[in-house]
Amino acid sequence: MNLNDLQNISDLFSDTPKMPVLFLGHGSPMNAIEENQFVQGFRKAASEIPKPNAILCISAHWFTAGTKVTAMSMPRTIHDFGGFPQALFDVQYPAPGSPELAKETTGLLTPIPVEEDHSWGLDHGAWSVIKHMYPEANIPVIQMSIDYTKPGQYHFELAKKLNTLREKGILIIGSGNIVHNLRLIDWKNINTVGVGWDWAVEAREKTNNWLLDGNFNNIIQYQDQGIALQYAVPSPDHYLPLIYTLGLKSQTDGLSLFNDELIGGSLSMTSVRIG
Repeated sequence: MNLNDLQNISDLFSDTPKMPVLFLGHGSPMNAIEENQFVQGFRKAASEIPKPNAILCISAHWFTAGTKVTAMSMPRTIHDFGGFPQALFDVQYPAPGSPELAKETTGLLTPIPVEEDHSWGLDHGAWSVIKHMYPEANIPVIQMSIDYTKPGQYHFELAKKLNTLREKGILIIGSGNIVHNLRLIDWKNINTVGVGWDWAVEAREKTNNWLLDGNFNNIIQYQDQGIALQYAVPSPDHYLPLIYTLGLKSQTDGLSLFNDELIGGSLSMTSVRIG
């Protein structure tokens, strides 16, 4: 990328007031087509922030060796799940992509190698929540993958490189779940809000306190924080998007929680707004 390319990208995404950052607990894919308190929370979050020029989403469902960004003009809607009603598979979210934002993201992450991807699209970690926030699908969306070979501290530091995007009207969204143990779901209460196993209640309370206190080191080093966190985060895919959003927090940014509920025993819908 030469200087002219960078200038053209800067002109496209002109300076704006600093955008907030969101971590969204996306939960079941069925939230894409159901009406409940959580999708209402997603809509409310969108209504309370400026309309973005574009969206960069870090989804739990794009876990790769190395870092990639989607760079196609029209990303496909990926139905990366099984066993759900046909109505869910019929959903399309035809938001445009942004090759320009993909290039800017790649440049900001230098010298880390980033592959511009033309085959992925928007997985349900992205479209199932963004469709409630921006139902007209008229805001460009790109995804950045999570490098599964790297530890939490790496992702926290990597996110810092993206901070200037906030001043160009780019909404950065991490999409996952802080407490996410599908093997231990309480199927009798799968749709019951406020029900959690003892370890899930403890993990939610601890992480919420760390978030509100600004104790991000404990969140990054979650493997060392006891058995409740080990149950809550049996694999890092749904947890690491939170660490990306925390890496983007400045000293002057506020932090608040919403959709802060346990569901099905072993899932939390807790979402975070920064800024």
